[in-house]
Amino acid sequence: MGQKYLVSGKNLSMRLWEDEASGESKPPTAREYETVGYVIKGRAELQIEGQMMILDPGDLWLVPKGTSHSFSILEDLTAIEATHPPAHIHSRDEQ
Repeated sequence: MGQKYLVSGKNLSMRLWEDEASGESKPPTAREYETVGYVIKGRAELQIEGQMMILDPGDLWLVPKGTSHSFSILEDLTAIEATHPPAHIHSRDEQ
């Protein structure tokens, strides 16, 4: 999916999304893990359960487990994201 895993433990993982290109909106999804993230550079729009927020450098986000969300990258984006439990275990980030 384009991410680089930085570290992964039994209950938590951290990944880097580096220079993700702006473009089309991603379809809504709900994941079986909680996500927190930090924007290093670029801009994105995040929709969570019908609420929209613009993420700029220095902004943080939280997507609770099972919450419907979608995003659009508005300007090429670099961000760090942590997931609990690790997103890649049992292919959670591919569902």
